[in-house]
Amino acid sequence: MSYTITVRELKDRLDKGDKVFLLDVREPHEFSMARIEGSTLIPLGTLPQSLNQLDPTDEIVALCHKGMRSADAVGFLLQQGFSNVKNLIGGIDAWSVEIDHSVPRY
Repeated sequence: MSYTITVRELKDRLDKGDKVFLLDVREPHEFSMARIEGSTLIPLGTLPQSLNQLDPTDEIVALCHKGMRSADAVGFLLQQGFSNVKNLIGGIDAWSVEIDHSVPRY
């Protein structure tokens, strides 16, 4: 099973109405600057204490600025027994460049 998804694949899934939980693991100041509509902020450092906010049956796509912190989040969630998790390749930056130019780059 692949634990990654491209921004184009995510956009296509969202456009089709697929139920995907968007987990943004950046810091609050980053989230306030740029975000994907419908995403939920749980900073990576607080993820261990915030597992009760996640449904293990959901498909979870983790994202951050460029994809590094979200890769760590995916690894952590897999260790915690979550099986349907993916890392958004390139993060919010790739989303801004390839999908939605109105999302600010930083």
